[in-house]
Amino acid sequence: MAVDNCTGFTDFIFLGLSGRQDVQHGLFALFLLVYGITVIANLGMTLLINTDLSLHTPMYYFLSNLSFCDVCFSSTVSPRMLADFLSEQKRIPYHLCAIQMFLFGAFADVECLMLAVMAYDRYVAICSPLFYTITMSRNVCTQLVAIAYIVGLVDSAIHTCCTFRLSFCKTNIINHFFCDIPPLLALSCSDTSINEIVMFAFIGCVVGCSIIAVLLSYSYIITTILRMNSAEGRNKAFSTCASHLTAVAIFHGTLLFMYFRPSSSYSMDTDKIASVFYTIIIPMLNPLIYSLRNKDVKGALKKAIATKLCSG
Repeated sequence: MAVDNCTGFTDFIFLGLSGRQDVQHGLFALFLLVYGITVIANLGMTLLINTDLSLHTPMYYFLSNLSFCDVCFSSTVSPRMLADFLSEQKRIPYHLCAIQMFLFGAFADVECLMLAVMAYDRYVAICSPLFYTITMSRNVCTQLVAIAYIVGLVDSAIHTCCTFRLSFCKTNIINHFFCDIPPLLALSCSDTSINEIVMFAFIGCVVGCSIIAVLLSYSYIITTILRMNSAEGRNKAFSTCASHLTAVAIFHGTLLFMYFRPSSSYSMDTDKIASVFYTIIIPMLNPLIYSLRNKDVKGALKKAIATKLCSG
């Protein structure tokens, strides 16, 4: 891996999702709507959880952090992408590309780990309900969220440093719509084998630990639910887990597709579609998944709307 960067480039140029101007204008309108829904839905979820006392539980504390993470995650990519749809040349300065990669990677890791923490929370709530308040105390919850952010920041810093130590000698044109690891590895004229090993090892560790935590938690949860005598109790337990399982399956499935292949097998067009899904669509879907399938959230939202109408 080359330490010096032999390029004189001061910026990179994105090819984006399409080269046709009329398509770009259509995509601008579509993704502006999606980003608007993402910000409003996630910030609304965070505000609702923080203001409604009935939602001041560990499960909703983690959900509010997931919503905050989703806003930040989407905001590392969407505003820049929207601006590029209206620009002829989609340039990004070299240092801003590094910052975008770092922030994107950090929030992706945090979201991945937050989903694992939420699975553990459901495990404790269903399998050890008598010890739930002790095991998932406010201090423990805060520590779990802090660990997720620390791991995310450190992991992303490693990937960003490794990537921007490479040489980019041939071209500064990135066949993508944001600064991600695979397209930059494909752009480099250096040997990227060490970078690929680092990417597989560290991302594999974060994603692997998250998936293992989810699988172990839900294996115990399912076993406990099946042992319940009450059909109503089983249905309630399953309903509290359904939203989380849906979010986990969508996020991890896309992440595994994106990063766990050798660079020689990358199809940038396919990867751009997958990237749109997990950077823009998933952050919009998460609050909808958790609110539409959750009676507590729907009840709190109705109460907040009723209070607002009465006060108005």
